[in-house]
Amino acid sequence: MSSDQPRRRARRSRPDGPVTLDDVAREAGVSLATASRVLNGSTRVVGEALRERVHAAATRLDYSANAQAQAMARGRSDVVGLVVHDIADPYFSSLAAGVMTRAEASGVIVTLAVSRGDADREVAHVATLRRQRVRAVILAGSRWVDQARTDALRAELEAFRSGGGFVAAATQDVLGVDTVLVDNTREGQRLAEAVADLGYREFLLLEGPADLATSRDRTAGFLAGLRARGLEPLHRLAGPFTRDGAYDSVARFLTEQGLPRPEGRRPVLLAANDVMAVGAIAAVRDAGLEVPGDLAVAGFDDIPTLRDISPPLTTVRLPLAEIGRLLFDLVDTADGGPARHEHVVGEVLLRDSTPPAAR
Repeated sequence: MSSDQPRRRARRSRPDGPVTLDDVAREAGVSLATASRVLNGSTRVVGEALRERVHAAATRLDYSANAQAQAMARGRSDVVGLVVHDIADPYFSSLAAGVMTRAEASGVIVTLAVSRGDADREVAHVATLRRQRVRAVILAGSRWVDQARTDALRAELEAFRSGGGFVAAATQDVLGVDTVLVDNTREGQRLAEAVADLGYREFLLLEGPADLATSRDRTAGFLAGLRARGLEPLHRLAGPFTRDGAYDSVARFLTEQGLPRPEGRRPVLLAANDVMAVGAIAAVRDAGLEVPGDLAVAGFDDIPTLRDISPPLTTVRLPLAEIGRLLFDLVDTADGGPARHEHVVGEVLLRDSTPPAAR
């Protein structure tokens, strides 16, 4: 006897919790596959008698089909999951704006998840998005210098992809997925060389967390650029990749050591991102010093809020909104083939926060 032939059963009462498709299948006396074909929009034909039984069971149980599941059954979901580290950071909000602009033009909804810079939370977000059966996942943020964390994320992404989902990431190629690449090391080197060529010889480095790949790569670039000019940093300050973390780190340094001025020369601080540079400037001013009079400062990213910063900040401009658009385009055109890569090049912008130094 077929599993979908009528069978004698007791009428079930409506479940106490949310009604599932499995509940409907049992109520109708059909297989789960048949119930899914009827309610989730499959193109496979189901007999009229079975269709009526499934719809009647769904009505009795007050079952509402999951819209995302219906879309996946039709081979296409209209939801993309975007995972960022911190949406309050203008870097990530600019990336997100690029993703959403392109998604809106394609009739796709973007659901946002924030990891707060926590690798384990990022994996958990991807797992949740996979259970929700979104069409694609976009990871807009640095990877961690931790193989165990990378492996855990790769495993979750592979499970998502094996179920038909697509993935794109920025900015390091370590996940085996479509990636928008930024050569943070090279861009950091170009910034350090350009600032050194203004005549600066005394450098402070304001680095982010050592376990964050973007921070590590930019710091490596700063060091390579200085060494290409025969220089070494006077001090290397570490802290969170945030405005407040940078403020605390610089304020503590100025309190404990004061601002170094070998032979009366003005030093320059290279920050691993713009929000850290903004925090550093605030700490310098609160210490009674001036930028750039006492300390020159440079950042990295060219976030939109820099238009309100005085003096204008020297930085590396990254096309953040364009990176977001490229990320969406990668998942929108994905076909399950080999991983593809889009390369983005930055631009060093020398502004008033690093005026030419006395030779």
